[in-house]
Amino acid sequence: MPGKTYSVNIQNAFKTIDWKLLMFLLLFLNVKLVVKLAAIVLIYLLKFNFKFGFHLKKSRLPLFYLIVTGIGILNWIITAGFNNVNYSVAFITGICFWLLSILAVHQIKLSVEQNTTAVIHQTILVFFVINAIVSLSVFLIIVFKTGAINPYLYQGEYQKYFMSTGDYIKGISFDTSTTNAVLNAFGVVYFLKRKNALMLMLCMIILLLTASNTTNLFLCGTLIFLFIFQSDRDEKSLITICFLLGVIFLAKVSPQNNHYVNKSLASIFHIKGETPVKNKILLPISKEPDSALTAEERKEKVAILYLDSLYNLRKEKQKPITTQTVSFVIPTPDINAAPFQHKSIATLVDDDMLQFIHTHSTKLPMSSYPDFQPKLPGKIIAWEQISNYFRHHPFKIITGLGTGKFSSKLAFRTTGLNIAGGYPAKFIYMDDAFISNHLDLYLYYFTREDGAHSIINNSDSVYDQLLSEYGLLGLSAFFIFYTGFFIKKVKQLTYGVPLLFLLMGIFFVGYWFEQLSIVIVFELLLFLNMKEEVKK
Repeated sequence: MPGKTYSVNIQNAFKTIDWKLLMFLLLFLNVKLVVKLAAIVLIYLLKFNFKFGFHLKKSRLPLFYLIVTGIGILNWIITAGFNNVNYSVAFITGICFWLLSILAVHQIKLSVEQNTTAVIHQTILVFFVINAIVSLSVFLIIVFKTGAINPYLYQGEYQKYFMSTGDYIKGISFDTSTTNAVLNAFGVVYFLKRKNALMLMLCMIILLLTASNTTNLFLCGTLIFLFIFQSDRDEKSLITICFLLGVIFLAKVSPQNNHYVNKSLASIFHIKGETPVKNKILLPISKEPDSALTAEERKEKVAILYLDSLYNLRKEKQKPITTQTVSFVIPTPDINAAPFQHKSIATLVDDDMLQFIHTHSTKLPMSSYPDFQPKLPGKIIAWEQISNYFRHHPFKIITGLGTGKFSSKLAFRTTGLNIAGGYPAKFIYMDDAFISNHLDLYLYYFTREDGAHSIINNSDSVYDQLLSEYGLLGLSAFFIFYTGFFIKKVKQLTYGVPLLFLLMGIFFVGYWFEQLSIVIVFELLLFLNMKEEVKK
């Protein structure tokens, strides 16, 4: 009898999940474009519906998608882009990304309309549980491979993991760890307002494991906003626990992230010199890593080690022979030895980029000059590049340069340099404005030491993309017809408001509409919140 009851409970649990929606989320968030396409085809075969419901007033879906697509087509016609076959291929690819976004958001909306809120809530919970299982499994594999309970402090294998451990925690999307971090940041806010403490802690732990400082920063701002303006006593307690977990992670699990954050802030605010470290241990030159020494000091280190070895050998020969029991001591690893120091490994992509710089040096004012020293982080320089371009081409500011011509994942992909994925060599396209600005910026930072490969040096940003490629019309359309679509329901929303606040920050650090990942999860949560609040 108990077994029968247990079986019935499982069956009821399965009935409270929208399996079509869950399958669509798991497939569509996958990093592979072919899997995303398969997800769209499959979901439309299962739920054949093309009634999008776009209207100027009370539109069912955000009109932003149609408007930005229209601006792209208008630019293509005005600039006679159809005369260039390679650009036409790039342009059609870009328009397809926007159309995929429309197809995806339509299915998300359908799922919310056709199910009860309880079913959607349960489906979302299962999605986050699956993502957590995948993330924790990867973490445990790293622990097993390194033999270190805390791989964030493991410096072996040329620091393959260490500070980069979080990069491997990619979650169910198998995309960048930043994607996983943003999804879990959404989960933290969502489960906080749902008062599901267990799932909140689970999402917070996965977020911290990704070690995404930028996402943590935006989530921190969102949680402070919630703590002050939109939380009760229980929620304030949960927010406090989240902050404590963050402090513990930075202080005990991955303290080297403090140095990274300090260095990043110093570069933004022009703080010269290193932050003094209290009680710093001064090692003899023979113990210092080669990376911290000058050429002369490395020669001195070799000489000292050689003389020390001769002295130790002579001392061993002079030892009297005794019958005493000899105890053997197993030497511990030398943390300053080569296997414990970071080693940059050149790849074919690096070689291709260096060759490109050599071939196009006249168009690359930054990357073609090794001695060039920028005074600002790359992300701020990217905005200066847009400003300078529009200053010299004021008429372009209305509708932008055009799809894939200045700042987008598509613009980087169509270079054929495998920066944002593969692209057919015979259709390679690069606009001169893109080459001399954002591509030059990227090549400058990402052909240098790994420390320069930072999110603060990358030009990618939704706002950057909309302004440069779709102009003031595109950027205005985003604020009026996308954020405005949700903001007009602001009085009815609970977790929807902080999620929108969080998304506005996250859009500074990625081409998220082209990524076809976190945006549909955000839209699912907002549509759900709008539906349940209307019912109340």
